[in-house]
This record gives sequence, C-alpha cells and structure tokens, in this order.
Amino acid sequence: MSSETDRLQRWQTITVATLCTGYAGYYICRSNLSIVTPLLLAEYGSAGLTKSHIGDVASVGVLFYAAGKLLNGIATEYIGGKWIFLFGMFASVACTILFALSPLFAGPFSTTADAFNLPVAILLPFIVLWSANRFVQSMGWGGLVHIASRWFSHTRLATVMGILTMSYLLGDAVARLYLGAVVKAGLGWQGVFLTAAATLGFIGLIGLFTLKNRPSEMGLPEPPPPPGNVFGDDRGDTRIPLLKLLTPLLSSFTFWLVCLMNAGLTLIRETFNQWNPTYLTEIVKLDAGTAGMASLVFPLIGTISALGAGWLVDRTGGRFGPVVLPSLLALVALLALLAWLPGEGQAWLALLLIGAVAFFLIAPYTFCSGVLAVKFGGQRAGATAAGIIDTAGYLGATMAGSGIGRIADAHGWGAAFGTLAGIAGLTLAVSAVYWVMESQHRRIGVKSEE
Repeated sequence: MSSETDRLQRWQTITVATLCTGYAGYYICRSNLSIVTPLLLAEYGSAGLTKSHIGDVASVGVLFYAAGKLLNGIATEYIGGKWIFLFGMFASVACTILFALSPLFAGPFSTTADAFNLPVAILLPFIVLWSANRFVQSMGWGGLVHIASRWFSHTRLATVMGILTMSYLLGDAVARLYLGAVVKAGLGWQGVFLTAAATLGFIGLIGLFTLKNRPSEMGLPEPPPPPGNVFGDDRGDTRIPLLKLLTPLLSSFTFWLVCLMNAGLTLIRETFNQWNPTYLTEIVKLDAGTAGMASLVFPLIGTISALGAGWLVDRTGGRFGPVVLPSLLALVALLALLAWLPGEGQAWLALLLIGAVAFFLIAPYTFCSGVLAVKFGGQRAGATAAGIIDTAGYLGATMAGSGIGRIADAHGWGAAFGTLAGIAGLTLAVSAVYWVMESQHRRIGVKSEE
C-alpha cells in the first residue's frame, strides 16, 4: 500500500470520526428539551403549561429547522462544509445557555406574552430561544453531507452515510442516557441545558483542528462524483448561480418523491424523539429520569438499523426499494399495534415496540437526506439536495409537536399512534412509486450500456 493511500485512509478515518462526534454533539443540545419536558410540566404545570404548549415550542422549532435546512443547505455550497458545521455547533451552544436562563427573561417579556395570549410568560423565551437553536442546528447535516461527498466514492457512500447516520442516533441515545443521569442527579432542567452546552462546546473546539473540507486540502486525490447525479461530472470546484444550482434538482420527479417520503418519515421520527419520555412517564409510569434514560432505546436500535441498511444497499448495487418497502410495511403494523395496546405499566412491552419501530423506521429514513441526497446532487449540490429533502421532512414534522401533542391531550396516546400508522401507510404508497421509478431507470441504464 502506497504512502498516499495510507494518508488518505488515515484522513478519511479522522474525518468520519470528527463528523460522527460533532453531529452526535449536536444532539446533546437537541434531545435536552425532550428529556426535561416532564420536569417543565411538573414545575410550570400549575401555572397552566401543558403538553400542547411544549408541543408548540417543539413545532415552531421544527419550522425554523426546516427553513434553516433549505437556507443553510444552499449556503453550504458557497461557504464550505467545515465552517458551516462548526459555526452551527458554537451558535447552538450560545442558544442552549440562553434557554437555561429563560426564567430571567420571563418577567420583562410578560406583557408581550400576554399580548400573544400565552398562559405562561416563560413560554415566550422558550419558543424564541428554542427556534433559534433549531435554526442554527440545521447547519450541521448539510455541512456533514458536503464534506462526506468529497471524501468518499459512491461505491462506499451508503456504508459511510450509514456510519455517519449513527452519529445522530448514537448521539441521541448517549444524550438521553447522559442527560437522564443529570436529571437523576437532581440538577434540574436548567442544569441539563448548561451541561449540554458545555459538552458541545468542548467537541466543537476539537473539530476546529481535525476537520478538513476535502482531500485536496491535504494534497490527496479526490473521488469522482457519483454516476447518475443531475450535475454529471461537476465536482463543485467553482461557484455557479443559484438558479443553475437548483433547477436540475427541482425538475426531477423522483427527487420530489424522496422529499415526500422524508416528510412522512421525519414526522414519525420526530414524534418519537419528542414524546418518548412523556409517554413512558404518563402511560408506563416511569419516573422522569428513568423515562429519559429508557427513551434511548429508540435511537440505539435505530443505530443498528442505519448501519445494516447502508451495508445492505452497497452490497446489492445501490438498490433501495427492496430495503425500504418491507421496512415500511412492518412500520405500519407496529404503529397500529402501539395504537391498540394499552401499555399501562408494561415497560418491557412498550420499550420492545418502540425499539421495533426504530428498527424499521430508521433504515428508510437514513437514505433520504443522506446517500439519496448525494445520489441526486453529486458533489456540486449534495448539501443543497440534503437541505431541500430535509426541509420537506421537517415541514411535515411540524405536526409532531403541537399536532401529536393535541391529539394525545384530547384523545390519548392510542389515537396519536393510530394517526402515525396512517401517515406511515401514505409514506409506503409514495415509496412504492419511487421503487417503480428506480427500477425503470435502472433498466434504461442497463440497455443504454448494452
């Protein structure tokens, strides 16, 4: 093995490790709201705070996250993945610290809160600061995709993206275990937010020294763009007008199918991310700290799913349909089962079903804004494609907070899970159309090669 190959592999390993650790760190400053929701309800419930209000905070945050995915995904193509990725981390640290200080802002802004008919004054700083946090956090994934598309060839990309997807799944799992322990230590919801901010800040400082935009910065060869992307052999070395960046993506019908798939899948995923601890507290009767720690089963099982799915797609020549459709069929059945089962006091059954949902949800979910984004956008617009796909996903996911929260308040968790089962069924139908289109494109490609 040549010295150059050794250096390339070493820097690829460093890059993956940095991206994984960095994006996992993002989730420590994202899962914190879910972890402390039972504490917020306990502290401010007597003043009128409900699950619907916390859901509103989450949903407005998701809306800003969706807008940020689009704007920051495009900006990444012009600024570079490294600086977008790192800036988002440090901005999230600042927003998380300010969120912990929300009680200081509640009094001065009580008149404004009254003008918006908010039942609890602290809701206003919660909404503003959480939305700001979600906006800057939207920089992370686009920066990651931008860097990964330049460091790895298309023949390894599904596996690599599966590994990188593990970063937010493991990051979510570790965050829930880590921050759940902070809750158990009695530091309160503000202590959880300050701990999260300090942790992400430390990770960001390391990334300043270990993250590189592309191999050429280290004098190393770069892989070609993936075949079949809408930009051909364009490596994105020069800036192009925005219209030329967007038109090839937005004129692709199959690209829009992926956006629709991601809308349904992200809604379901965000619902479980936000409400798992509350569900486990209210229905399964776990205490808040234990519920926060137990909720790690969802991202932990999802990690196994992401890695296995990426490996399987690479080994089957990049065919996604045979993995996606069976997964979504199982997902519909599991969500219907959760809607039917009472689950009261049955922790083992609830966690088993939540883990199974994660296994069959995360496999198709990881493809949409990861390897499929690079498949469509190539090196020129991989981050933009990921941003648009994720924007569609998180626009759909705005229902995960206030929508699902209100359904659970009014009709119970069974109705909430039944709604998710219907959404999974619609997503399955869209995925079937995509599979047909993918198969047709493959047959055409084979005939043209002959």
